[in-house]
Amino acid sequence: MLPILLSEAVPITTILSILGIKLIIGIISGLVIDFILRLKNKKEEEQKIIDLCEKDHCHCEHGIFMSALKHTLNIFVFIFIITIIINFAIYLIGEEQISSLLQSKPILGPILSGLVGLIPNCASSVILTQMYLENVISISTMISGTLVGAGVGLAVLFKTNQGIKQNIKIVTILYIIGVISGIALELIGFHI
Repeated sequence: MLPILLSEAVPITTILSILGIKLIIGIISGLVIDFILRLKNKKEEEQKIIDLCEKDHCHCEHGIFMSALKHTLNIFVFIFIITIIINFAIYLIGEEQISSLLQSKPILGPILSGLVGLIPNCASSVILTQMYLENVISISTMISGTLVGAGVGLAVLFKTNQGIKQNIKIVTILYIIGVISGIALELIGFHI
């Protein structure tokens, strides 16, 4: 999103406003989620890292550099393949088709935009930002989709974290936060 806004010479005040609202939503969401998780008293993170290393046979005990390099190369290959597949799918569907889905109604826009944001690729943010700049969608709809968008993070999550139920919970929470934020911004008439 940010490179597109900068390349299109969007005023810095607009860019800072967009980033600011996303930052505020992210902080509030993170604090609420952290508070809820602390209530559940989850202390399993260190064991999960050890399990990941054992599953990938990366031999972390022999040094962090080679282990990090192996994880990075594995994730790079995975992301490269997924990116090719997703870009081909977007090419087949067409940006115009995606755009027409998001133009509909004020409440429907953030819901559909959130679904576009779930595409595990940066293309979703590029598409949504371009549609906003072309006045095809509102800023609230763009923010909704880009809040949900995690780049290739979701693909990496599903590759590295074997807990499918936990992954689905994470994606669901991400989607709900993005959509509710977009709808709330739409309802209060947020404009820049």
